[in-house]
This record gives sequence, structure tokens and C-alpha cells, in this order.
Amino acid sequence: MGHLASPPWPEGGWAGCRPLRGCTVIRYTAPWKMVFFADSFGIRSLQTQARKLLELLFDYKIEKKPLLFHVFSNGGVMLYRYILELIHTHGQFSNLKVVGTIFDSSPGRRNLMGTLRALAVVLESTNVLLKYCLLLVFAILVVVLRILMYPVTRFFHEIHYDALLKGPSRWPELYLYSKGDRIILASDIEHMIEARRQHNVAVRAVDFSDSAHVSHLLAYPSYYMSLCTSFMYDCAGCA
Repeated sequence: MGHLASPPWPEGGWAGCRPLRGCTVIRYTAPWKMVFFADSFGIRSLQTQARKLLELLFDYKIEKKPLLFHVFSNGGVMLYRYILELIHTHGQFSNLKVVGTIFDSSPGRRNLMGTLRALAVVLESTNVLLKYCLLLVFAILVVVLRILMYPVTRFFHEIHYDALLKGPSRWPELYLYSKGDRIILASDIEHMIEARRQHNVAVRAVDFSDSAHVSHLLAYPSYYMSLCTSFMYDCAGCA
């Protein structure tokens, strides 16, 4: 097993998410302003962050170890999308040994109400007036730029969900989701699962039925840990 017992484990996404322990972890949560306002509307600010995260593997001299991604919510998906692009297009990262990806409560499509609920959680400690102003501005921008004008804007900045549907990766994927999630629709994740299987990706999926967004570990700690651990060891055995 050697290096596979403690692979580097980058993650990104939901504020307050809990990573799987027992591995060498590079943990990163993108600033909410980047996720909700910059990158959501075509400013590729997370592309730079993705490059910096991959460069850390070389800084810590762990770039030759097996690599497993644990991606939380759509914030993590946005970052992961750029990581995929770099791995498949940039010479420095093309030899990284990725063995699998775990998606927790993601990815989701253009679900305006779910996205507003997510932003409201992030802005919970913000001044009430400012909070609702930001929510209103965000909703207007989403409707105009990401829904009404998407047939045009997709040529300049394809949404992350669409990019992952035809993503170039072929390593195994594990989707952990719930029909009780009020932010990311289970049907979006199930559509992604079928699309990835059609691309001959080995996919596993577990619907926790009633747990909330990125709360599957809290609701089912032993089951969640066993799923992630068994997936990791299976991926390690195929590496």
C-alpha cells in the first residue's frame, strides 16, 4: 500500500464542511465572493486558485502520490472544474496520479432558489439590509446572465455543470447526495451520474434520502466514513 495509505486529499466547497480524516489533506474553501459573484458570472478567479492548489503538491513533494479529491457542494465543483482542465491541458500537472473523486452534495445545475438559500446561509451574519440587497442583486444577475443570456454567454463561459457532463476524467467517482437536500437537487446529481456512466466512468452513488445539504456525515457518520474509506481503498487498489 505504501503511499496509498495517506494520499493527498484536496477538497473545496462548502463553508464548515468536515473532511475525511486519516489522509494527508490540502484543505481549501473558496471565498464566497469568488463563488457567488466572480466565477458564477464569467470571471475565472478560481482558475488561479486551482493552479495554486496543484502547485502545493510540488511544494510539499507529494506530487507522485495517489491523489483523491473530496469535493463539497457547487463551490467545490467550480474549483474542481478548473483543476480538471489544468490536469488535462497543462504539462506540469499531466502526470499527477489521480485515482478518484468523491462528490458530496454536488454538482447541481441552475437552481436559482437553491443557490439563493446557499448564499443566504453564507450571509447569515451579515447586516440584514445588506444581506437582502446582495440576494436581490445576485438573483437579478443569475436570471439575466446565467439563464436568459446563457445561449450566448456559454460560448464565453460554460457553466460548471455542463463542463463536467462531458469532462475528460475517467477515474472512478462516488456521489453522496440526498433527496432531502434543499440546495442541490437530487435529480441534477442523478442526471450527472447517468452522463458519466455513458462516458464509461466507474460511478458509485448513495442517496441518503433525508440528510440536509453537506450534512450526510453528521447524519450518518459511520456509514459515510465506511463509504469514503472503502472507495478510497478500492481506488488505491486500481492505481
